[in-house]
Amino acid sequence: MKVTIAPGTAHGVIAAPPSKSCGHRMLLCAALADGESRIRGILGSQDMEATMDCIRAMGGTCLREGDTVSVIGTGGRAAKQATYPCRESGSTLRFCIPPALVPGGHTVFTGAARLMERGVGVYEEILSAKGVIIEKTSAGISFRGSLTPGEYILRGDISSQFVSGLLLALPLLKSDSTVRVLPPVESRPYMDLTLDVMASFGVRVEKSEENTFYIPGGQRYECRCAAVEGDWSNAAFLLALGDEVRVTGLHSGSLQGDRVCREMLHRLETPGAVLDLSACPDLGPVLFAAAARSHGAVFVGTRRLRIKESDRVAAMTQELAKFGVRVREEENRATVLPGGISFPEEELDGHNDHRIVMALSVLASSVGGTIRGAEAVNKSYPGFFEDLQRLGLTVEIYP
Repeated sequence: MKVTIAPGTAHGVIAAPPSKSCGHRMLLCAALADGESRIRGILGSQDMEATMDCIRAMGGTCLREGDTVSVIGTGGRAAKQATYPCRESGSTLRFCIPPALVPGGHTVFTGAARLMERGVGVYEEILSAKGVIIEKTSAGISFRGSLTPGEYILRGDISSQFVSGLLLALPLLKSDSTVRVLPPVESRPYMDLTLDVMASFGVRVEKSEENTFYIPGGQRYECRCAAVEGDWSNAAFLLALGDEVRVTGLHSGSLQGDRVCREMLHRLETPGAVLDLSACPDLGPVLFAAAARSHGAVFVGTRRLRIKESDRVAAMTQELAKFGVRVREEENRATVLPGGISFPEEELDGHNDHRIVMALSVLASSVGGTIRGAEAVNKSYPGFFEDLQRLGLTVEIYP
């Protein structure tokens, strides 16, 4: 799919889409509960569909009615043999592995080539040491064995999704466990978000010391009815369109790490901005775009941008060059050089990455442009282009 966006000024009021980060966690807590839960505000994105497919593989049921999903949980007793189709969703893959291993047995996780390439190396290391047999095959990643209670030590500079997966599953075991995250700890807000959602489903985790979590065993998730809050991650692309856009449904006290987007976008209005992305790597593409449109900026903590759906540093460097903007890449740092943007004479490439497509759309709203591979937005925000049209932008969509 291609989209062509004409230069224009976005204006108006638009509701933030529901939070994908919260939605994944709420659905999985419901799947681990005993009984029926109803979760309102589940976006019909590919990532959420992946999580619902994996809940069904686990042995739960999911029924969607509009934006509300009814989940009948497994009571923490996942199927002993199952194949979990994760599509392109890293959150789904990493959140589901530990819960799938609670009963023991043989499970296989499948997904897109890029997701399998990104892998589950952290789990390979810590779970293999506890007796789980892990094998990568052409069919996916195979796990044989059981999750066991005890102490788990993880580096803090890896994706918080590995920590969250363990936090979700360990309370279901008979004995107590500890998860210790070694400094420097990145993406801590997402661990806190996991703990907050778990608590809302009746599961208790204690922080025995900084970045150390004591997890009493023998717990059970409680079913509940709840609503997903607005998504700061995707709202960042709407906020980046300019001051004439007002986004509703965002909670200023949210535990979502990407709530810092408003402050960071404001800082880019002043020359010489230096922004640390280590705790909010998903904001990288839109902040690169906003910097290119204004005064440039220096971004540090960019290492994890390279292991997302695309290498987001390389992808934005390539696409910003089409707008006449240079980016200087380093190992854990990138500098968007100032100079302003101009109309791209060649098509823009979405790199099969929803956040790259949306970041390029923000720039195209200023000078125009055509983006191929625009269907990638379906991964997290299927209504993105319709929302741009509601805000007064001219968007032509081609199959």
